[in-house]
Amino acid sequence: MKKYTLAIVGCGKLASIIVDALNKDLLLDYELIATYSRTKAKAVHIAEKAKGSRAKACDSMEELLSLKPNYIVETASPASLREFALTALKGGSSIVTLSIGALADQKFYEEVQQVARENNTRMHLASGAIGGFDVLRTAALMGNCTATFDTEKGPYSLRNSSVYDDALQTEKRQVFKGDAVEAIALFPTSVNVAVAASLASVGPEQMKVSMTSTPGFVGDNHRIEVKNDQVHAVIDVYSSTAQIAGWSVVNTLRNITSPIAF
Repeated sequence: MKKYTLAIVGCGKLASIIVDALNKDLLLDYELIATYSRTKAKAVHIAEKAKGSRAKACDSMEELLSLKPNYIVETASPASLREFALTALKGGSSIVTLSIGALADQKFYEEVQQVARENNTRMHLASGAIGGFDVLRTAALMGNCTATFDTEKGPYSLRNSSVYDDALQTEKRQVFKGDAVEAIALFPTSVNVAVAASLASVGPEQMKVSMTSTPGFVGDNHRIEVKNDQVHAVIDVYSSTAQIAGWSVVNTLRNITSPIAF
């Protein structure tokens, strides 16, 4: 059986989930050949975690790309995706990414689209901590569509952002209201899902986004609402940890090679 070569960029907890899936024979169509992280020890750990793998822990992104994997899984950050995506797509590697926020930049989105088309490669957007891409895309295709994305988080998850203050530890408050472009600029790693939902529906500038901080809240609670003249759909997803994002990558990889695709 032919195996597709796989590389992982970003070697934290989400990468570990992907290797767990490989070890459980849930990704039989793939062979891990390379890992890369800005911290070499993390890349080594993920490479060694894969059972029976001869994956190379690369010293640079250039080294990983030189191996020309069929697929690169990216679990690092939007900034990381922007650094290597075009080169990877030109070199024949398709990408499965969670850092969808990078595509809120229309210029970058169009560059990815053009380069992928010209080189017969693809960028697959994993659903992360949300779902419902099918109904979002369908409703948008029908026309006259609006969409909103509301998310609830605990104050500790906002500590490294400009909206945080100590009062959030005891006060429930809406800390952001705007569109998906503004949201990803303010929260570079926290609202990739909002950009994903917008790309599947009305676009980043038309997706209305709000964020509420709730004292003591653990995890993420996302609500996506899409409407047109005939359809009104609401998608609610709560996740106590980020593990669902890693498993969404596993699901995407399985769907790519499955004879029956969802």
